[in-house]
Parts: sequence; structure tokens; C-alpha cells
Amino acid sequence: MRLKFSSALIAVTLIASLGLSTNGASAQTHKKSTVTKKKATVKKPTAADLQQGKDLVAKSDCLSCHKLDIKLVGPAYKDVAAKYPATEANYELLTQKVINGGSGVWGQVAMAAHPAIPPADVKKMVEYVLSIKQQ
Repeated sequence: MRLKFSSALIAVTLIASLGLSTNGASAQTHKKSTVTKKKATVKKPTAADLQQGKDLVAKSDCLSCHKLDIKLVGPAYKDVAAKYPATEANYELLTQKVINGGSGVWGQVAMAAHPAIPPADVKKMVEYVLSIKQQ
């Protein structure tokens, strides 16, 4: 059995189901949107955290592949800071990259994994790197 529907019937059904009137205005009460955009809150690292991160970088093997403003095997820290804003999401992303290693973002040379460094220390190192500003 084949059903026939007129386009007018479909339009009226659609308008009614969406709560619209035939003049195109909403049949529902107009309310101002109370949605507010919340800015992602970032716990800003303290000067002591940044210094500790800098000290941890100096004690690690990081400086054999990275320098402050010169690309060696890996990118310069200033380039990393320019690419990744200092957000909680980027702290987490880069902490995992340091711990697990990775490749492809800055070229084909893989970054070695550093699973022996505690995640809290890696995060402080990442916070320090992302605090470096371009000059």
C-alpha cells in the first residue's frame, strides 16, 4: 500500500512539531539565552614551580636534543611555547608526549620516551617550557 502525503500536510506537521507558527516566528516564548561562555581556568604555575621545572630540565637529558631558541634534534623550547598555549589540556598532552615519546609533530625524528620521570615532575618541566616567551 502506497501512502500519499501532500507537501502542505508535511509542512504543517513539521511546523507544529518544531513549535513554530505559520509566520515563521517561534510559537514558544522567546527567552534570552542565559548561556555564558566560561573561559577555561588554568592554574597558573608559580615562580617556584617554573624554577623547579627549569631545574628538572637542566638535570635531565632534554638539553641534548632541545635548546631554548635553537632547533637541534628536536624543536627549540621557544617554538614549542609558541605552538602550544599554556592550558591544562596542553600541559597534559605534552606531559604524556614526554613520558611516552612520539614523532611526527616536529619532523620524523622520534622523541625518546621518559617513563622513569614522575608525571608531576614532567608537568613542571612542561609548564616551564610553555612559559618561555618569544623575544
